[in-house]
Order: sequence, then structure tokens, then C-alpha cells
Amino acid sequence: MIITDWIHTLAGLFILFSLALGVEASPLFHSQYWLFFTAFVGLNLFQFGFSKFCPMAYILKRLGVPEGRTLA
Repeated sequence: MIITDWIHTLAGLFILFSLALGVEASPLFHSQYWLFFTAFVGLNLFQFGFSKFCPMAYILKRLGVPEGRTLA
């Protein structure tokens, strides 16, 4: 998997996880404050559209995740 694959996967996972913990109808409900985390992920995705800067991409690059696919 490359960086963009990881970003999409982690963003989706973070959003689903925080919704499960923040929505009262969920059996995993903990606190409505988890919805702030959902908003944080959404705002990061939104600002990436304008600035092309993603903190998660920076972290993944430092961990050695490849930026592009190699042709075999």
C-alpha cells in the first residue's frame, strides 16, 4: 500500500471509530466529545484539498511508506 491508500484507510477508520463512540444511538457510545475528532479528521481532509499538506502523509513518509507504486 502507498501513502494515499493508507491515508484513505486511516481517515475512514478514524471517522467510523469516532462516530461509533460519539453517537448516542451506537452501542459503543462513550461521549459526544468524540464527534470533535470526526470534525478534526474532516477538516484535515478539507484543508488538504487547498494546501496539499497532510500531517498523516508526513508521518507515513517518515515511517518509510512508499509514495508511489513501482512498475514491475
